[in-house]
Amino acid sequence: YFLSRAKNTDGEIVTDIQVLYPLNFLIFAKIAMSGESGSRSSSFRSVSPSKYVKLNVGGALFYTTMGTLTKQDNMLRAMFSGRMEVLTDSEGWILIDRSGKHFSTILNYLRDGSAPLPEGRKEILELLAEAKYYCMAELVDQCQTLLKRKQIEADPICRVPVITSGREEQAVITTSNKPVVKLLYNRGNNKYSYTSTSDDNMLKNIELFDKLSLRFNGRVLFIKDVIGTNEICCWTFYGHSRKVAEICCTSIVYATEKKQTKVEFPEARIYEETLNILLYESRDMDPEKDMLARAAEVRSLPSSCCVSDEEDERTDRQDRGVRRH
Repeated sequence: YFLSRAKNTDGEIVTDIQVLYPLNFLIFAKIAMSGESGSRSSSFRSVSPSKYVKLNVGGALFYTTMGTLTKQDNMLRAMFSGRMEVLTDSEGWILIDRSGKHFSTILNYLRDGSAPLPEGRKEILELLAEAKYYCMAELVDQCQTLLKRKQIEADPICRVPVITSGREEQAVITTSNKPVVKLLYNRGNNKYSYTSTSDDNMLKNIELFDKLSLRFNGRVLFIKDVIGTNEICCWTFYGHSRKVAEICCTSIVYATEKKQTKVEFPEARIYEETLNILLYESRDMDPEKDMLARAAEVRSLPSSCCVSDEEDERTDRQDRGVRRH
């Protein structure tokens, strides 16, 4: 540490602390100690490490020992080692003009040499700024390492909401700007025993749902309903906030002595309806209205533009006769 003391034009003593830091940057901390009422300067030369100190960090109050503050080589050690004077208020609280949000983490790191770091990127950046201010090189390195790891962590490829109520389902469907595919499955809804292949077909439906949700992620919103009504396995397709198609995969079959519930796996039809629902990706397009409009255009064409099947057949016969001759 390199200290220089001087007086400004108001007679205040200004101490400049220049800390040479391993990360090759220079920190300047200027502490102005004036004789204003309600505050005084004090020094901590030859103070026992077990002595408790009261800190006011940006309005947040902390109690700690002198040994904790001087344990590691950082700015706090320079402040409380007796090499400089610090500012206290009338009640003896030492004033530090920094945010107190992460100061508890700073203290825990000084006490134990480690501390749990925040999860959010914003909080990590805030703690990094405080660690740099207090010249805590190891904590700075840990924060920067955690930030790099956060950057390379990929977001989930696909998120599938699980519906918990009818109101929630309606809200998701009406607010989505994408087509929606919903799979309802609830094995406990059955009244009768299942057929031997039902469990396998139930799993096949679930596996296909997962594959489609990955394949069309970003274009179609896939949701799961595990509560549902009385259905056991049912696919529902929505476009522009209304139901377009539905595939019920269960039926009741009559065995020799009792009824049984059968779960089916109509794979081809599920693929077909999923591809059809892609037609509703754009809010400006409505496949049903477009089909009706094209049909109306065909009906409005003049009769001269339409050639009957008989005329086509007669023309073909004439062409064949010409080729034979």
